Amino acid sequence: MTDKPRSWQEDIKFLVELQKELNSQANDCQAAPRFWTVGDYKWVECLEDNAERYYVYLPSAGESYEIDSYLLDIKEDEEFEDDEQTEFNEIDCEISAIEWIQKYRDEGAYLVPTKKEHFIRENTMFLTKAEAKQHIEMNHYHYTDEAHTYAMTAWRAPKVERLVKILNEFDFQALLQDEGNNP
Repeated sequence: MTDKPRSWQEDIKFLVELQKELNSQANDCQAAPRFWTVGDYKWVECLEDNAERYYVYLPSAGESYEIDSYLLDIKEDEEFEDDEQTEFNEIDCEISAIEWIQKYRDEGAYLVPTKKEHFIRENTMFLTKAEAKQHIEMNHYHYTDEAHTYAMTAWRAPKVERLVKILNEFDFQALLQDEGNNP
């Protein structure tokens, strides 16, 4: 099966539709020329005063775990000695949690304070917000559940500005109507 060559009329129709979309979409409070990327969140180490949650690093496993999930897994999957169970039931904060973990699981364990940080996903750039949304939906497995479209301005980019202005303002429909201009 061979691909049918695309005609210039199909390209012009594409530009007409793109122009309609560009001129009618939300601007998300960004100056022109704007484009969309994928914004997302990740947990990063921080100072303890800024911590939103803690991870526990276990040197014996060479892994870190979100502390609440780690404790829940222990509670659900393991059987305790009486004194171990009693002390486990008394855990009420990160400090008592790390003390219990150091005593019963890994003496070298330590807490890692983290906070959620917004970032722009690499290799994402879309002319329309709808295309960015569709990309997130189709590739959701690469992102967190908090991934979202993120508008940006191509600041001091004269060629991008000129291209977007052409896409927004040029009368592509006139090219379709004038069949004599076939290149």
